[in-house]
Amino acid sequence: MFKKIFFTNLVGFIFLGFLAKPQEAIAAGAQEAGASAQAVFLEDKLEKSPDLRLAKLEDFLVAKASPLADYAVDFIFFADQFNIDWRLLPAIAGIESGFGKVIPAGSYNAYGWGNGKIYFSSWPESIEVVSRALSKKYYQKGLDTPEKIGPVYAPPSPDWASKIRAIMNQIDQIEFSPEPKF
Repeated sequence: MFKKIFFTNLVGFIFLGFLAKPQEAIAAGAQEAGASAQAVFLEDKLEKSPDLRLAKLEDFLVAKASPLADYAVDFIFFADQFNIDWRLLPAIAGIESGFGKVIPAGSYNAYGWGNGKIYFSSWPESIEVVSRALSKKYYQKGLDTPEKIGPVYAPPSPDWASKIRAIMNQIDQIEFSPEPKF
């Protein structure tokens, strides 16, 4: 009887060892899942209804030789998540940093956020944090157009809003056809 109980417990402990994962592995898996969830979510959304925003924004940022071009999906995902205009943050990046080309080294701050003194760990993090802040500090207070945002975001620049609006309009003007161009 003792051997049977011992053997059963031994098998149980071995089996549990295979099921248990260290916390680091769980955290790493969660990070990987979170990163890919954005793309999957947007791809699902794009498959269900024709939404050319991603293609337009990618084409626009590629034409500007922007290091942000590979993160167009993040701009759209977080704009949708935080209910802000999907063109706003890329336009701000255009005015504040030449679409991410002129920033403090390693800052990932293309938006002049915190007068350019705030550093982020990645482009997706910067896009998420600034999108959330635009939603909370501006949109939720009724400041939901460049013209309303400008006096608070960039008070010393009277033409900031018109420059942002011009870039947003340029993004809108990108013509994209899903048909291959030959």
